[in-house]
Amino acid sequence: MAKQEKTNVMRTLERLKIPYREHFYGDTDAVSGVEVAAALGEDPARTFKTLVTVGRSKTHYVFMIPVAQELDLKKAAAAVGEKAVEMLKSKELLPLTGYVHGGCSPIGMKKPFRTLIHETAARYDTILFSAGKIGYQVECALTDLQKAVPVTCADLIVRPSV
Repeated sequence: MAKQEKTNVMRTLERLKIPYREHFYGDTDAVSGVEVAAALGEDPARTFKTLVTVGRSKTHYVFMIPVAQELDLKKAAAAVGEKAVEMLKSKELLPLTGYVHGGCSPIGMKKPFRTLIHETAARYDTILFSAGKIGYQVECALTDLQKAVPVTCADLIVRPSV
């Protein structure tokens, strides 16, 4: 496979001297996060998607959750002290963050937003998340991600009903 291009996320990690591994899946048909994890042969529980929300106060928040999970909007709102949060409309994502749907990374957004990650991230030596471009993922330790972006852990996902 030919050498893949560097994304702004990768350049940021390098500038901060944060070790990471890059993963390329652009030569696959993977679209959803679960498909991306499968295409890379990675565990979907340690592969995270980046979701952008807006609170009732009009403040924006970023949540990172495992790709196979669903964001619990009530838990997310409580974690950031809002009465409610809702998903950002797709058309608002690029102007707000500089990223397109499917290529949104917590690193390198146009401006910093409060960012939370599901607490299970702390269980893994490394986690995967978008490198800021569709077809690219980066893998690093949660503690290293926290050097690039202030990220706090919280319970953020919908629990399956039994």
